[in-house]
Amino acid sequence: METVLVVLFDNVQSLDVTGPVEVFNGAELHRPGTYRIRTASPDGAPVRTSSGLTLVPDHSFADAPPAHTLLVPGGAGTRRPDERVVAWLREQGPRAGRLVSVCSGALLLAAAGLLDGHRATSHWSVCEKLAREYPDVEVDPDPIYIRDGRLATSAGVTSGIDLALALVEEDIGREVALSVARHLVVFLRRPGNQAQFSAQLAAQTAQREPLREVQQWITEHPGADLSVETLAARARLSPRHFARAFQTETGMTPGRYVDRVRLEHARRLLEDTADGVEEISRACGYGTPEAMRRSFVRTLGAAPAEYRRRFRPATTH
Repeated sequence: METVLVVLFDNVQSLDVTGPVEVFNGAELHRPGTYRIRTASPDGAPVRTSSGLTLVPDHSFADAPPAHTLLVPGGAGTRRPDERVVAWLREQGPRAGRLVSVCSGALLLAAAGLLDGHRATSHWSVCEKLAREYPDVEVDPDPIYIRDGRLATSAGVTSGIDLALALVEEDIGREVALSVARHLVVFLRRPGNQAQFSAQLAAQTAQREPLREVQQWITEHPGADLSVETLAARARLSPRHFARAFQTETGMTPGRYVDRVRLEHARRLLEDTADGVEEISRACGYGTPEAMRRSFVRTLGAAPAEYRRRFRPATTH
């Protein structure tokens, strides 16, 4: 049985705590004797979450059990961290078998020196702060979670569920992780290197109506001719003017936006349909399976067939 110890502090984000806890608890229900879940606050006193809920810990830091998985949630309480939390993490972190952070919990691990020399992520809103204040940490703001040896860091709130499911799959197998995912009505299919945002969320919405219409048209027609010349004609602008205006207003080049939309559409078809790779590559505008394969390997680190095998939900319930 492995102990999952969750660190609690005032103004913690409640979902950062309860999301992963529900995953590990679900796995324990499916495979009794796998996980023992415990919580601890600096002095053992209840803490108040950022949403006003009160959480009652099992332990104080002084009497907390040794942890195989030490989970550090985020929340408003990481902005001015309790020094007791940082000092305890600095002492206990190296002893844990696995260090996990959710959302801005990465700031606490970094403050304790536990992320130095490692690649990590966090909620998009704090990644710049993490990189600025802790230059020895290699911050990647894009993925929803990152594994680096015994360290695992995740992005905002719900990505803690994705990471916990990945850890359960690693510990006791895909079938249990799938069962937990079904019970929680979530999909076991978001790979860690999936971007925190879809193309539509990652890019700003253009201010000018013609450019907004082009953004929408790209999303609805990923298999069409989406060259700069064609898109510029739809916006009634010269290609040069269009490319410059699109990047200025959305923060992303037209080509980058098209690439992300096509990749997202291809992923959904691989996950949700039985269509062949060649058919999907045409429907998404790649033209050839090889072009789609290169895009998948470059962005997700897996070829389309491997992606489908790993992330398509089971068809039986």
